[in-house]
Amino acid sequence: MKAKMLQIELNTGPEWSDEINWLKRSEEAAKAAFSVSSFGDLAEQNFALEISIKLSNNDEVQELNAAYSGKDKPTNVLSFPLVQQDLLESLSNSDDGEVLLGDIILAHGICSQEAKEKSIAMEDHASHLTVHGVLHLLGYDHQVEADALIMEAMEVKALENLGIANPYAEQHI
Repeated sequence: MKAKMLQIELNTGPEWSDEINWLKRSEEAAKAAFSVSSFGDLAEQNFALEISIKLSNNDEVQELNAAYSGKDKPTNVLSFPLVQQDLLESLSNSDDGEVLLGDIILAHGICSQEAKEKSIAMEDHASHLTVHGVLHLLGYDHQVEADALIMEAMEVKALENLGIANPYAEQHI
C-alpha cells in the first residue's frame, strides 16, 4: 500500500527556537493552505505529496533571491515549485508513489522583524508565510491585483482555520 498524505520534510537552522514544534506548525499550515485551494483533494490521494521546508537565515535567502529572482536582498519567504501549474490537476492520477511539490525557505531575521513590527508571535507569522509559500507551490500568485486579492483571501481563510488572526486587517482600514 502506498503512503497517503501530505508530507513535510523540514530542515531547521540554529536561529529558529527549538522550543517550538516547527514541524507540527509547518504541517498544519500546509494542510490549511491545501484546504482553501482548488487542490485540497491532492493532500488525500494515494501517494506521498512532499514539500520541503527550510527555516534558514537572511544570508541564505538573499543568495537564493539574487540567484533566482535577480533581487540581491533577503525576503521573508521564497517558494520553488517543482510541478508546473498546468500539471497539478493530473497529479491525482499519479502512480509514482511520491510527488515532490516544491521547496519553501523562510529567512529568520526578516520573519522575526516582521513579527515584532506586527506585534504577533513569530510562530504565527511563520505559519502565515508557510501558507503563503504553499499557495505559491500550488500555482497561486500575486503579481496582479486581482490575483493578489484571491491569494490574500485564501491566506486569511487558512489562517482563520488555524486560529490565527487576519494579518491583512490593518491594511484594509
